Amino acid sequence: MLKPQATSTRELVSLDGIWSFAVVTTTDVDEERIWTGVIPPKLQAPVPASYNDIFVQESIRGHVGWVYYQRQVFVPHGWSQERYFLRLDAATHQGRVYVDEHFVVEHIGGYTPFEAEITNLVAPGQPFRLTVLVNNELTWHTIPPGRVEVGQNGERKQYYQHDFFNYSGLARSVWLYSVPTVAVDDITVKTDVDGTTGFVDFEIKTSQSIDEDRVQVSLIDEVGSLIYQTVGHKNRAVVKSAHLWEPGAAYLYQLRVEIMAAPGSGIVLDSYQLAVGVRSVKVIGNRFLINDKPFYFTGFGRHEDAPVRGKGHDNAYMIHDFHLMGWTGANSFRCSHYPYAEEVLEYADRHGIVVIDETPAVGLNLGIVGGVFGVKPSPKSSPLTFSPDTINDKTQSAHAQAIRELIARDKNHPCVVMWAVANEPASAEPGVREYMEPLVTLNRQLDPTRPVCFANMIHAPVEKDTITDLFDVLCLNRYYGWYAYNADLDTAEQALEEDLLGWQKKYGNPIIMSEYGADTQVGLHATLDVPWSEEYQSRLLDMYHRVFDRVDSVVGEHVWNFADFQCPTTIFRIDGNKKGIFTRDRRPKSAAQTLRRRWTEQKTYEKKL
Repeated sequence: MLKPQATSTRELVSLDGIWSFAVVTTTDVDEERIWTGVIPPKLQAPVPASYNDIFVQESIRGHVGWVYYQRQVFVPHGWSQERYFLRLDAATHQGRVYVDEHFVVEHIGGYTPFEAEITNLVAPGQPFRLTVLVNNELTWHTIPPGRVEVGQNGERKQYYQHDFFNYSGLARSVWLYSVPTVAVDDITVKTDVDGTTGFVDFEIKTSQSIDEDRVQVSLIDEVGSLIYQTVGHKNRAVVKSAHLWEPGAAYLYQLRVEIMAAPGSGIVLDSYQLAVGVRSVKVIGNRFLINDKPFYFTGFGRHEDAPVRGKGHDNAYMIHDFHLMGWTGANSFRCSHYPYAEEVLEYADRHGIVVIDETPAVGLNLGIVGGVFGVKPSPKSSPLTFSPDTINDKTQSAHAQAIRELIARDKNHPCVVMWAVANEPASAEPGVREYMEPLVTLNRQLDPTRPVCFANMIHAPVEKDTITDLFDVLCLNRYYGWYAYNADLDTAEQALEEDLLGWQKKYGNPIIMSEYGADTQVGLHATLDVPWSEEYQSRLLDMYHRVFDRVDSVVGEHVWNFADFQCPTTIFRIDGNKKGIFTRDRRPKSAAQTLRRRWTEQKTYEKKL
């Protein structure tokens, strides 16, 4: 799915701003039918932003079910000869869109875009009432999964198996955009490298079937010089002495696709421009290669999470976060545990930051629920994660759709070097292979150019895990020294090394430590190994790094987490998860200096390159 853009043939109108807002008071949204009239502006909410922390009522913050957003929109006068669409970059987790009283589209999945054509519903120059219904309920059939139960007081409560707050609403932008009748519908780009020669394979889809010689494709370098031009829907551009997209040194060509009125007429009916980074990604033995050179990941698992706005995308926060990561020496991050806003990937493309892109499949593991996070345990009827009553065929279908939508949106971003299918599934339980193997196969069919991984957790050690052989890279989430051997770093170090060597011996694949860290209360200091102190967080990281440097197959380290983030409040989680290297308002803890020294000064891991 192409991101809308303004070109010489297309127009783009932002619908961000202040919308009227209302909470649905019944479980059956069709009973109220608020979209058939004007919602009074008694409550108003900003878009983009999660709505939960905007207001001061707990009844809104913890609301389970549907909410309404509404505003008036005008279709520009000049669009009389165009087709026009509404696009929502995300609605968490289910969205329905109405134009006046007309239902136009529904989408399930909280982190990928959806759109609908409204050309036949509203005339150019005319206003219309746009209503968006958003539902935050998670069930056994959604990705991520969860369940809603009704308590003794009659209130509905959402339970889920992931350790971050279920922020909801329109957290990303909403657009109205136009395209010509005959338009570029999709572009797929795949690149490769052979020495200094770059290859750009492209395939163009158009809204109507047109002759090959009416599709003109140009490749333009960063100074505006034309370096390749051809006609046709599909071809390969060979770029000699190519400027490669490198980690930390991005170079972006522009692939311009134009639909001509007739061959050689010079009349352009539609134009779309796509940034292209020429690079290759491979896994050979126990090394991860970018442009045929070993790459070592340094960086973080992260969350789209900030005060007040929740998961609402904010360009100021985004750029500040990138600069903080750069200050530590990070060269990469994982989109844990869902696809981030596409603006994040565009910025990473432009600045050479490497990204592991992940589906929202977190919480496929009932074994985590009760003990670690202090929430209600799994149903007594089905103690297994994968069963007809829990994670089942319908869940798998939703998971497959999440993979399709992730790859459709992000397939052309050079920063994305690997797909993560799931985070911490119950990979030692019965049924997991039958669930996961078709999804991995689908992922490879949709994109054979990138490696595929999942994040393994400690409940599925090397002797019990049953799915790792399906993947290219081992991503391990480990908390030795925190959840295991807390305040005993000597024993934790020994256990960690034995763990990593076991995976190395059995599989021989590259290993990325995709999560490691410790909760830390900023300002708590101690001379001894006192959990929650800033010193303990730093010493724990140093211990992990010593082990990484001794295990040859380790090719990356992503600390959990970049910044403190909000999650369901329990005795165990007081005002959020505190494993951040930075506080939630982006102030560095002492461990930030520990990472900065390793990643920018010592660089002891470079021996592996």
